[in-house]
Order: sequence, then C-alpha cells, then structure tokens
Amino acid sequence: MKSTLKPVLAMETLNVSKKVMVQNAQGLHARPADLFVKTANRYSSSIEVTKGSETVDGKSILNILTLAAEQGTELEIHAIGDDANEALAALTELFEQGFE
Repeated sequence: MKSTLKPVLAMETLNVSKKVMVQNAQGLHARPADLFVKTANRYSSSIEVTKGSETVDGKSILNILTLAAEQGTELEIHAIGDDANEALAALTELFEQGFE
C-alpha cells in the first residue's frame, strides 16, 4: 500500500533587521538595557544588536551593556526566527518611545 501523505514543508525562517537611534540622554544604560533584554526574551527568535563592527546577543544584558551605546548612537537590531517581525516591532518601539 502506497502512502498518500505529503511531506510538510517547514515554515521559512524570517530574517529581518532595522536601524535605530539611541535617543535617551543617558544612552542604553542599565534600565533601558534590562527592558530591551526582557522584551527580546519574550520571543523565540534570535536577537542580535550591532554597533559598528560589533555584534552581540540581544538577549544578554551584559552583552548589551558592553556596546556602551550613548545618546545618538546608531544600532542595528537583527531578528531571526518565526516571530522575528513581532520581535523587531516591539524592540524598535522601545527606541522610538525613548524607553518610557
């Protein structure tokens, strides 16, 4: 007897990114970095943050703090995974609202 089951195609993994500007006067210090990491960890997607040539894990507060992102610093947020669009939208909104 032949099987009539068709293979299930895997969903395509999303890979999205967006540039943001650090707007708050104190830069990406402990409180905003903590809020960023907590938000990033709500999603299953991998999150990376790039400043210049340095890329760090966006789900690690220590890695975020090592960027020393002051006011006016341009960062690029990368999200890779099934919920990448949602994660990127939530994270960029934090920057747009000045982490308020």
